[in-house]
Amino acid sequence: MSPHRVTAETFFWIITTVSISNNAPSSLRPSNGFHWFKYASPQTFFPLAGKLIPWFVSIAVVLSVVGLYVGFFVAPTDHQQGDAYRIIFLHVPAAWMSMFIYLVMAFWAGIGLAFNTRMSSMMASALAPTGAIFTFLALWTGALWGKPTWGAWWVWDARLTSELILLFLYVGFMALQASIDEPRRADKAGAVLALVGVVNVPVIYFSVQWWNTLHQGSSINLRSAPSMAMTMLLGMLIMALAFWAYTIAVSLTRARCILLERERHTDWVKHYMESNK
Repeated sequence: MSPHRVTAETFFWIITTVSISNNAPSSLRPSNGFHWFKYASPQTFFPLAGKLIPWFVSIAVVLSVVGLYVGFFVAPTDHQQGDAYRIIFLHVPAAWMSMFIYLVMAFWAGIGLAFNTRMSSMMASALAPTGAIFTFLALWTGALWGKPTWGAWWVWDARLTSELILLFLYVGFMALQASIDEPRRADKAGAVLALVGVVNVPVIYFSVQWWNTLHQGSSINLRSAPSMAMTMLLGMLIMALAFWAYTIAVSLTRARCILLERERHTDWVKHYMESNK
């Protein structure tokens, strides 16, 4: 297991701990010795996020440089598509992230809806813009790739159409929350939409198997060896890790901003703002 994956899983485990323990009865809360649960407080989570952000930014920058170098300069030219295929080093990781972020966003939104936990709902709100960006990037790079291979910028292919619907779900989630002034009501309304939209994710993934489509099959199949050169696969995986690190960094940054906005009347936020003038 790579250190980057461990760090990412640790991050989301911390947030899960924060979410569930925030509203747990005192009798069910862990003892003081289990120090991870202290991050259930937004006041404690805020500085932790601030410390993690520079690390994930650095990881994202380094991995992006390495991944792009491998993809554009080390990976061999495809015998059918030539160098046009190199767009996959952005397109495929972006498509992966667009689906995965939506599932994570819906998970936090669902936890917030079920347990009325503040941190869960705020994490869902923090993830949505990044998910929308990756979805747009997947569609845009797909159009750039489609023109030389299909002869058209856009076709109403099952996978492309379902990915476009995913973009609408992200935008709808953000627009719905922005249209409701009261944060708790906005979180609940957004959570319902996010959970309903989860059904679209397996449609995106399995569309090339369920219907006859122009879109190629999955780049990686766990049931068989990869059909591409190992340097191609390595470049895609490195870029996926870079996008992962970027997602965590910007989501933590956005979560801190949401925390400051929602907790602006609390003493700790007032003290923080005064000390940073």
